[in-house]
Amino acid sequence: MKFGVVVFPGSNCDQDCFHVVKNVLKQPVEFVWHKNTKLDHFDCIIIPGGFSYGDYLRTGAIARFSPIMDSIIRFANNGGLVIGICNGFQILLEAGLLPGAMLRNKDLHFICKFVELKVENTDTPFSAKYKKGQIVRIPIAHNEGNYYIDDKGLAELKKNNQIVFRYVDNPNGAVNDIAGICNKERNVLGMMPHPERCSEKELTSEDGRLIFESLSLRGKKH
Repeated sequence: MKFGVVVFPGSNCDQDCFHVVKNVLKQPVEFVWHKNTKLDHFDCIIIPGGFSYGDYLRTGAIARFSPIMDSIIRFANNGGLVIGICNGFQILLEAGLLPGAMLRNKDLHFICKFVELKVENTDTPFSAKYKKGQIVRIPIAHNEGNYYIDDKGLAELKKNNQIVFRYVDNPNGAVNDIAGICNKERNVLGMMPHPERCSEKELTSEDGRLIFESLSLRGKKH
């Protein structure tokens, strides 16, 4: 399983994701600069958290037009695995790979803390090692994590079982307590919490590690 970690100007969680894949999972991984457009040798692309382009305009709005994004869209449309974490989730929304949008947190404050999530869907390459209904502890760190989608879109998410994670105690006002969703094809995941920040026991939680282990499990099947 070969991972690529995208680096935009302003990314700040790229090193964390790289560390987990290389040193915790012992899987091959490379950094991918945002001007690179060749992704054919990767099995999974990680779009990490941070403040791409300083979060000017809307979060993710400028990064969406980086040269690499057209390649990521093609990669995903061809069945490649893509996970966007925090700012990465925002970029996936801006790129149209996932439905919905992000608003400012309900209290208009940056939130940085551990939260509890409920696993809603284990039928994805990202969540296969969890149990449905499992409660996990994963940190968030965002100012615009208030996920929004209209009633019609929400009905579609529910119908297609695209809601992967929900907040137990919604910290930001997200519609239907949504913390993470996938596309209909199940090969693209966006989530606001940071699994790379809780993948080792030294970080007080290893719950996020199961996302990366699920992806590695997918690689072993192929």
